[in-house]
Amino acid sequence: QKGTRSESSQAKKSQHAEEAIFYMNCRAAYLTVLKSSLENIKSKEQLLLVLQQAGRNPSQNTVNKYWTSQTTTLNFDDFCTILKKEKPATKTELLEAFGRIDTDNTGYILHDELYKILTTRGEKMTWDEVSTITKQADFNCSGKLDYNKFCDLYMTTSEQCCKTAREKLEFDSRLRQQQFGSQAETSSEGITLPVSKPSPRVSRKTDHKLAPTKGDSRTPSRPSSAQSCKASVSTTISNCASSNRNTKLIEPDTIKEWQCAQSKGCFYLEDDGEIISHKYKLHLPQRSTVCITIKPLNVHQVEGKSCHWLSVDTALYILKENETQENLQLVSFTEQQNKEMFGWKGELGSGIYWLLPFTTGCRLKKVKTQFTGEAKLVYRGEDGELALTKEFRAVLLDIFETIDLDGNGLLSLEEYNFFELRTSGEKCDEEAWAVCKENFDMKKNELTRQGFMDLNLMEANDREGDPSDLWVTLLSLGYNKALEMTEACPFVIDIYAEKCKPRIKAIYLEGGSWQLNRAICKSVVNKGEAKVMDGCENIIIYTYKAGRRITSVIENKSENKVIIHVNNEQSKNCLSNRGLTVFAVEVAPKSMTVSQHVMPLNEQEEWLYNCVHSLL
Repeated sequence: QKGTRSESSQAKKSQHAEEAIFYMNCRAAYLTVLKSSLENIKSKEQLLLVLQQAGRNPSQNTVNKYWTSQTTTLNFDDFCTILKKEKPATKTELLEAFGRIDTDNTGYILHDELYKILTTRGEKMTWDEVSTITKQADFNCSGKLDYNKFCDLYMTTSEQCCKTAREKLEFDSRLRQQQFGSQAETSSEGITLPVSKPSPRVSRKTDHKLAPTKGDSRTPSRPSSAQSCKASVSTTISNCASSNRNTKLIEPDTIKEWQCAQSKGCFYLEDDGEIISHKYKLHLPQRSTVCITIKPLNVHQVEGKSCHWLSVDTALYILKENETQENLQLVSFTEQQNKEMFGWKGELGSGIYWLLPFTTGCRLKKVKTQFTGEAKLVYRGEDGELALTKEFRAVLLDIFETIDLDGNGLLSLEEYNFFELRTSGEKCDEEAWAVCKENFDMKKNELTRQGFMDLNLMEANDREGDPSDLWVTLLSLGYNKALEMTEACPFVIDIYAEKCKPRIKAIYLEGGSWQLNRAICKSVVNKGEAKVMDGCENIIIYTYKAGRRITSVIENKSENKVIIHVNNEQSKNCLSNRGLTVFAVEVAPKSMTVSQHVMPLNEQEEWLYNCVHSLL
């Protein structure tokens, strides 16, 4: 047992060391191109540069995947997420690529053949660009490219880029230490972490509102990884199994007589871990008491398949629209709970409101699963005609149920376009919709369930039974190769109004907006418990528990950016949306940011939230 614990401890240390090295390499590459990790990447060209500094050599298609027509900026966190996904090419992979051209396995490629391939296939290069390669004496001779030597130089150059970036970061850190008298901050694994300019020291005043309240336990000694930090604050919350300290949602006895509006929607997990969802506008023609709820949608599922999405946490933030869409004011959020349903009851004035769905990402996250084989989607009958399998038809009915936002059993062009945007990135225009009307079953200019089935069958026929395109659709909607929905969570929103007819409409399908992030921060600051960081009164940690979720927010009141080290090693039976036990968060001057969301790993057991926030 001692040996097992020792091995586990060593594995943890190794994991933390790897995380720290990865973070340092990300930061080094980022700061080679940009002045600060708080500065955003503002162009496609900048994104290409920082990726190259991190030892990647992305194709234009790869860059376009992360910098779309809607992208205006990418921040440091976005960059780290991209690097986790885009692994650097290995020499073996490069040699395999050249080997597919050099079919005789000579180790050389004729320049004429290289010109022809690189200027006519894939992402076409110009003649001058190819000439730059063929003129390099290091790996060219007698009109041929020695691709083994080319790969060696490529790998050396890539490693040199990373090394140069790290050396620059280390030099800048030493320079800052000389200027500000800081000492290098070193973790227990010996990894040098970036240091920031210290905040101006201010004489400490007593603030009863922000002072730690009685009953909060302090850890007697900080974890080793936080020992070198300047200031820290510890928060401990013990939770019973299925504990709910928040108030239970009580629906009025007369709610069945109230007027109701409903809309469905879905959270989708992107390849980079981002969660996107529908966003809604609510219109109230007059002041009324309302009851707004959100819960996972219990669509029919094939027997024996898991219903993973039913355990995903959901919430809804209600924002009032004033003069402009940018000027949204937080009204409240769904913190009251009835089982898997979260709701809010109160009075709203007449006007336009935005409803922003939210899930922490604790339960909806990437899961690696091994499959022995993929499910069959189509087959040929005795007559030789293609048909959809029973399992695939059942999944398509579930998908129809999810994308039929108003629940009328039909797909309008607007509803279908949300589906198209998600699966293909394009919209269907009126002309194309008219073609659908001629070929598939419709009622009142809306697509029926049968029409939707036939549309997918036509797609299979177009590819002569090849299910590749069908799998693209399924994977983008959160299904795995076993036809289980593991990377999506459909939900349903209900709005009851006592004195008027509410109207709800889905407007966007997008990632978490800055309005949502600001609303989350404000809700935690307004309702949570505040603790001033010992030794630095400019840093305040807010912690709020709503049902089975704990959210912490960091406020930086100083004039300088700060780096906060977050340590959850003493927590038990906890799941953080960050996916890490120890991580760092940068907070811009005079701003707030979410530190993390935490939920119980197993709700049937007690769970302990013990988090130390430390200023590096």
